[in-house]
Amino acid sequence: MSKQVPGDFSDLSMLELFRSEVETQSILLTEGLLALEKDKDAAQRLKELMRAAHSLKGAARIVGRKAAVQVAHAMEDCFVAVQEKKCILPAAAIDSLLAGIDLLNRNAQIPDEALEGWEAAQRGEIEAFVRSLSSLAEALGQPERGRVESSQAAPVVADSQADTVRAPDAGKNLASASDRVLRVTAGNLDHLMGLAGEALLAARWLDSFSAGMLRLKRLHRQLGQCLEELRDVLPAGLSEQANQRWGGLEDRVASCQRSLAERLQDLELFNRRFASFSGRLYHEVLDCRMRPFADGVQGLQRMVRDVARSLGKTVRFEIKGEATPVDRDILDKLTAPLDHLLRNALDHGIESPVERREKGKPEEGTLELHACHSAGMLLITVSDDGRGIDPNAVRNSVIRRGLNTPEIARKMSQAELLEFLFLPGFTLKESVSEISGRGVGLDVVQTMVKEVGGRVRTSSRRNHGTRFQFELPITRSVVRTLLVEIGGEPYAFPLARVERALKLPKERIESLQGRQHFVLGDEQIGLVTAHQVLELEGSPSSASEASIVVLGDKGARYGLLIDRFLGERELVVRSLDPRLGKVRNFSSAALMPDGSPVLILDVDDVKQSIENLASRQRLSGMFSATGREAKEQKRVLVVDDSLTVRELERKLLDSRGFAVDVAVDGMDGWNAARTGHYHLVITDVDMPRMDGIELLKLIRKDSRLQTLPVMIVSYKDRQEDRSRGLEAGADYYLTKASFHDETLLRVVNDLIGDARS
Repeated sequence: MSKQVPGDFSDLSMLELFRSEVETQSILLTEGLLALEKDKDAAQRLKELMRAAHSLKGAARIVGRKAAVQVAHAMEDCFVAVQEKKCILPAAAIDSLLAGIDLLNRNAQIPDEALEGWEAAQRGEIEAFVRSLSSLAEALGQPERGRVESSQAAPVVADSQADTVRAPDAGKNLASASDRVLRVTAGNLDHLMGLAGEALLAARWLDSFSAGMLRLKRLHRQLGQCLEELRDVLPAGLSEQANQRWGGLEDRVASCQRSLAERLQDLELFNRRFASFSGRLYHEVLDCRMRPFADGVQGLQRMVRDVARSLGKTVRFEIKGEATPVDRDILDKLTAPLDHLLRNALDHGIESPVERREKGKPEEGTLELHACHSAGMLLITVSDDGRGIDPNAVRNSVIRRGLNTPEIARKMSQAELLEFLFLPGFTLKESVSEISGRGVGLDVVQTMVKEVGGRVRTSSRRNHGTRFQFELPITRSVVRTLLVEIGGEPYAFPLARVERALKLPKERIESLQGRQHFVLGDEQIGLVTAHQVLELEGSPSSASEASIVVLGDKGARYGLLIDRFLGERELVVRSLDPRLGKVRNFSSAALMPDGSPVLILDVDDVKQSIENLASRQRLSGMFSATGREAKEQKRVLVVDDSLTVRELERKLLDSRGFAVDVAVDGMDGWNAARTGHYHLVITDVDMPRMDGIELLKLIRKDSRLQTLPVMIVSYKDRQEDRSRGLEAGADYYLTKASFHDETLLRVVNDLIGDARS
């Protein structure tokens, strides 16, 4: 952590200060122009806009940015003319002014050595911009020239790698506020957060230590009582020496009791003070990590306006809950998902003014972004009043893309159909535009939500609009968990992702077609053992009661059988080593108060693992390990980044009785191959993170996997591609261009025989 000496900003160059000034004032200018377009507090807004443009002009003059001086001066003149004539800026003029803000931002990013060339290349655009605003100012009337053009700029201290904490008015006058400025790097803040979390854990350890001392005090008291009782039964005729020794023993026990009571009182006092201190420290550091929601959505008003205008739509965009505190890490990750959702709403959801008028709606559409805290979670909602999502269009797209059979797709509820929107590459749009239609937006949303340990819910009504709601942890640093024991080891479920935890009498568990379930309310919930899902040795406890963790949403809930509950606990989250890649079924780790590690489960991964087991009919009984039939069934690992190819191969092999696991890329496949037991690996070549050739080489280098048959299925059909695959150690190379169902099954049969030995 580094603290700025008051008035000492020697580590920031003048260009860095100018960039920071442009960044800060650009936000004020953009917000002011968008508010001015809606005629909100026009007089006050114009004053703020003039002040911002004037400050930028002075700052640009200090650092020798002539083009920026021209642009800022033209903007200032325009604002003055509008203020004097008390008129309203037309939309075209606001477009020009927003373009001027973009020019200033681009100018600020140019290093000094490249400035002359940049200004020469942009001279035409800059002169056209100045002429357009000058014409507008002249049309409104010449502004006064008696203004004082100060060259004093008020640069704002900022750092792209740092969070800056300052008083609310610190940006107004740097000289007077510099003694209240603290620059803390993100890395140092994370480290400080970890230390605060450890202090919190230490305070909890003191609680258990104090409890142990209290037990020791009670033992001493019992010892004293035993001595008194023993004294009563001793013979009356003890010698004087024996009586003295006995009295000395009683005195020493009494002295120990008094000393222990005094020390215990001191310990309890220290424990209370330390617990209070560690709690305050943790929450103070946590507050430093929190930023208002407004900090992460500053550019969205401008984006919505520009996109709506390009589409010929009129939209009222409202942001609510701007002061809601959000963890810095989560706020940084929200930008892209919110951008995608808002663009989708503008392009797919909000109708054109003509279409809205025909439906009896106001021509102006409504788009709302809302943030708040509720029940210990951060809720962020994006909603519109547009045409909504047509469930039949989603159903037809699911069938057309082969993501499910027509029979199953027709039985799906709207909630189940809407889940397909989050699949990679899934889109309802027939054509691709610059705004949407590529099928990547909602995939980004789902990825972000899973990464931070949250969930997203979707609801839609035809001609009434669509609503996306994020449920995210308030902070990623500490998570409240449900601790359980599985196979003699502790594991943690994020409490926000647990639907219910219960103990159930063994008699209430029923079997139907070889699968076990229990009734909860009006719903039948399938039951699976955590040992099987996590691939642990042994089997659950055979106690008369079953300890069950219920996961999932209504209609897709699962009961996970664990050994026993260990209680609830807040844990300081530690990331897993990135070199491990994505570890299946686990998201992160933490330390218990005694220093022992505990793994935190990835609930979405666990649900996917249960669904994979269910689809292959490999769910074992409640109190037994996997059966003999499952052990004899040959297992195949399919590694391919294409969902379509992956599912096609899985279904083909599954239909012939093979147990099939899937992996989405080479890294995921390598983690599965080295931790599982497979008879065959089928892999693609071109995949993210690790390609199939590298995966194949790793398998051949591993002493345990050297003899594992590996088959390549790839679009690459050149002879050199085949040779490269076979030289790397592949047992067979099959091209997708000549791919046929029977060809794949025949090759698999040649390599490993039938599905069952």
